[in-house]
Amino acid sequence: MNAFSDIKSVYLHRDFVDFRKAINGLVVIVEQEMQLSPFDDALFIFCNKSRDKLKILYWDRTGFALWYKRLDEDRFKWPRHINRDTLPLSEQQLTLLLQGFDVMGHKSVHYQTTL
Repeated sequence: MNAFSDIKSVYLHRDFVDFRKAINGLVVIVEQEMQLSPFDDALFIFCNKSRDKLKILYWDRTGFALWYKRLDEDRFKWPRHINRDTLPLSEQQLTLLLQGFDVMGHKSVHYQTTL
């Protein structure tokens, strides 16, 4: 992912997005729903409802760019059980997401003895 090497932050938009939206529509989501500046050194990641497509929006100092990925035979593991509209991701989590892995990892399991 050399194109994203200068990016300082990665933000995942929790809710699914209508993929008819292009750059301008996604910028509005970043500003109004995510309450972030689309001009930051950041990637903003969006997913469609069927979870087989991603759009990544970013500002490259000359204009907005939109990166698109479609999985042909699988679905992205999109985190659903987060309490906020925006989830910051690490570079490692971004790589896992793009490869089709769950970025949230496994759920914690808590056991209690009955003694």
